[in-house]
Amino acid sequence: MDVILLDILIYLGAAVIAVPIAARLGLGSVLGYIAAGIMIGPVLGLVGSETQDLQHFAEYGVVVMLFLIGLELEPRTLWNMRQKLIGMGGLQISLTTGAFTAIGIWMGYDWQTALAGGMLLSLSSTAIVLQTLTEKGLVQTNGGRATFSVLLTQDIAVIPMLAVLPLLALVQGPGFAEDGSIQIPSADDAGHHAISLVDGLPGWGVTLVTLGAVVAIILTGIYLTRPVFRYIHAAKLREMYTALALLIVVGIGLLMTMVGLSPALGTFLAGVVLANTEFRHELESDLEPFKGLLLGLFFITVGAGINFGLLFAKPLMILGMAATVLLIKGSVLYIIARLFRLRPRGRWLFTLGLAQAGEFGFVLVSFSTQTGALNSAQGQVFLLVIALTMLITPLLFIIFERKARGANAAAAPIVEDEINDTGPVIIAGIGRFGQIVNRMVQSCGYKTVVIDHDIQTIQLMRKFGFKGFLGDPTRPDLLRAAGLNEARILVVALDDPASTTKLVTYARKQNPDLHIIARAHDRNHVYSLYAAGANDIVRELFDSSLRAGRYVLENLGMTEFEAAEARRVFYQHDRYTVSELAKLWKPDVPSIENEAYIARAKELEKELETNLLAQLEAQAEAKKKAS
Repeated sequence: MDVILLDILIYLGAAVIAVPIAARLGLGSVLGYIAAGIMIGPVLGLVGSETQDLQHFAEYGVVVMLFLIGLELEPRTLWNMRQKLIGMGGLQISLTTGAFTAIGIWMGYDWQTALAGGMLLSLSSTAIVLQTLTEKGLVQTNGGRATFSVLLTQDIAVIPMLAVLPLLALVQGPGFAEDGSIQIPSADDAGHHAISLVDGLPGWGVTLVTLGAVVAIILTGIYLTRPVFRYIHAAKLREMYTALALLIVVGIGLLMTMVGLSPALGTFLAGVVLANTEFRHELESDLEPFKGLLLGLFFITVGAGINFGLLFAKPLMILGMAATVLLIKGSVLYIIARLFRLRPRGRWLFTLGLAQAGEFGFVLVSFSTQTGALNSAQGQVFLLVIALTMLITPLLFIIFERKARGANAAAAPIVEDEINDTGPVIIAGIGRFGQIVNRMVQSCGYKTVVIDHDIQTIQLMRKFGFKGFLGDPTRPDLLRAAGLNEARILVVALDDPASTTKLVTYARKQNPDLHIIARAHDRNHVYSLYAAGANDIVRELFDSSLRAGRYVLENLGMTEFEAAEARRVFYQHDRYTVSELAKLWKPDVPSIENEAYIARAKELEKELETNLLAQLEAQAEAKKKAS
């Protein structure tokens, strides 16, 4: 017992220390877990032979991950993404697998080993790439969306790969006897569970049992989950939901193992079936912590199990293989990017972002060695190569950023429009905020002059019949050309708070009679805009939040009139609060350090509560008199 607690302490301590450091350095949590495993394994030698046994348990993190991926993939979503999934993703996996398989056969390996290696090297790191895309704000770019589609295809492709790998086994692994019955290796030989539903059955029997297991999972997800969830709900114990979520994953995983298939296949299928149910979010929230911890533990065991002795013994071979993986995979990705006509910036993001091998490669290596598709020595080589390519990934993103900056510098400058129109209303910025203002004003018969610096936004406007001018709305010459000095109203709807304040300040100096309506990011930005001379200031989420609050009050028992009155009182008091606090706000002092500001804010909050209670009491009194 003491030894188990010590091992838990070592693994958790290593994760807590290494992962935050890796996150701060921009390397991602996966590399942090791997680095933690390297430190407690090969470097310090704090863990030993139990790592392999622990890895089998930690692989359930991958099973849970695939279940959660299935929950996110509604059949309709998969169908809508079919072109990119099948086109870009399918082409990438097939070409990369084919290239590595051909290289392996050329090097003298059996075609089964070469194909197994090609499949596991064709996958990229979903965890590292998606996290990096999110951190750098690249998910919604053209290259980012293409990258996500390929990652999604790869995640789905893991399922058939896990089903195919046992068939590539040169030794051990499931096979057929002379009488046509299937023979499943024992748990000692191949890591499979000792209990089997298909061992000794003829081929047609194996097929029927396997299909029956899959159908049972689908029917259970469709017809049995709702009654079971209602039964659990009646207990009113929060932990029972977590227990049920784990029961689903472990039960399906065990069933799949007993019929000779991958547990991940069954849980992924169950996730897709449950994606349209009302219990989807409940399952996600219950399983997410287990997925993170088990996956983290899995990556730690991978790092602890890396054979650095092999790296030091054969450095040229290992480093050469890693470089070959990046080169071959990058070349395939670049060709696909050109075929699908990605722009240069998106092309390089697509190529460099997906060139590495990924964490699912670790899973497939472990699974391949268990089933006999790869021997132990080959598995160690692949683990080293995959880890090295993942460690290089942050460097590849740095290269992308430099190439993107170079491409932007070399690109021809965008020619801004010559503004040859004026109107009573100028709208600076035509994003989600500005376009609603523009449509509403124009629909009432008033003329607007729209200026925005995003060429794609302006082109989209023109396709829908709205006129707009391409240019920087903060440039004085463009504002003068748009009639700033004669305009009645200026609407500042820019995304950047600093640019908004700059434009309001300039416009107020140029036209003291101009009515300025500005979009504010938050309350502090409101104070800046008041000081700059804005007349009406709209916080981005304020009005929508008031509507949501009104709906809450109505559903708590208030009438529509009472909720609307509460909203009105809150709105008026908030405007008064902002004007009062603006007098105490200091741009060079954080609000949390401004004692006078904090004291006045507390007073105003008490006043708001008093006003609202008085309003409710007045309404109740009016009801009594009316009745």
